[in-house]
Amino acid sequence: MRPLLIIRADATPEIGTGHLMRTLALAHAWRDRAGDVIFVSCCQSRGLGRRMAEFARQVVALDRAHPDPGDWEKTARILNAHGEAWVALDGYHFDSGYHKNIRALGKRLLVVDDMAHLDHYEADIVLNQNIDAADRSYSTAAFTRLLLGPQYILLRPEFVERIAPTRNIAGPACRLLVTLGGADPDNMTLTVIQALEKINIDGFEVVIVVGSANPNLQQIQAAGSRSSASMRVVDNAPDMAELMAWADLAVSAGGSTCWELAYMGVPTLAITMADNQLAVVKGLARAGATVALGWHQDVSSAEIARAVQNLATDVDKRIQMQRCGRNLVDGGGAQRVLTGMLAV
Repeated sequence: MRPLLIIRADATPEIGTGHLMRTLALAHAWRDRAGDVIFVSCCQSRGLGRRMAEFARQVVALDRAHPDPGDWEKTARILNAHGEAWVALDGYHFDSGYHKNIRALGKRLLVVDDMAHLDHYEADIVLNQNIDAADRSYSTAAFTRLLLGPQYILLRPEFVERIAPTRNIAGPACRLLVTLGGADPDNMTLTVIQALEKINIDGFEVVIVVGSANPNLQQIQAAGSRSSASMRVVDNAPDMAELMAWADLAVSAGGSTCWELAYMGVPTLAITMADNQLAVVKGLARAGATVALGWHQDVSSAEIARAVQNLATDVDKRIQMQRCGRNLVDGGGAQRVLTGMLAV
């Protein structure tokens, strides 16, 4: 019997897509090195549903996520149907009680976390891949192993399998990638589009990536078509690594995408879209890999335009940011996590 990994993560407009997205990296590494994968997910994105199916032996769909009781009832049936298995849990809505329920069924548990927000983590391994992870205080059992820091970054397979491009940074950055998360419920993408009307750089090109859970696709497409800038809107981009290899510069939400941009050597202006992104943005800014623009509700289109113009024309700053990003993220994080799991 091949060792089994059961991944429990969700993707909805309320939860976002980042939790499920980063578990794809773990699924890929496990399938290639260890065994089989089953996803159990409340997923409202067809694109992510297809991605799960690429890496999993089985995808079990949930109608509603925890704390709805139907979540645990169905999840428990899946766990009971398989003997020895690892469970990987990624999502802030999973509480300590959910951890204990999994452990009570005799399963080994990896919890992927960012904020140390729970009173207790009942897990074999707690993974926090953020720069400030070592500063977080975790209440765990004596046997729990902590995997902390950017050396454990879970990069999706399209990045790990690709050699990060060697960039010759000289002159203004002319190619901008805009990616503000899978959902972007406040439509910050539209604010960025308005900001880009003010950019004055010869040959400036923009690609706007609209996530699979974004409800504003048509409005964004209409704004892009009216823009005086050379702008292309991509719905649910199938290959983000290719777009990042193309880009000279990025405006990004402050989630897991920032790690991917750092690995690809793309100087990034990061907008904090949610509480859990604050530590990511602050850490990357302190390390010199990102420029923090602040909270999405506080940053104006004029401020975004000024920041893009300044960074696009600052060659030395972009060279420094590229080096810092690549020093932080080397692409081996998923394999290190897998090694830690298999050692338990």
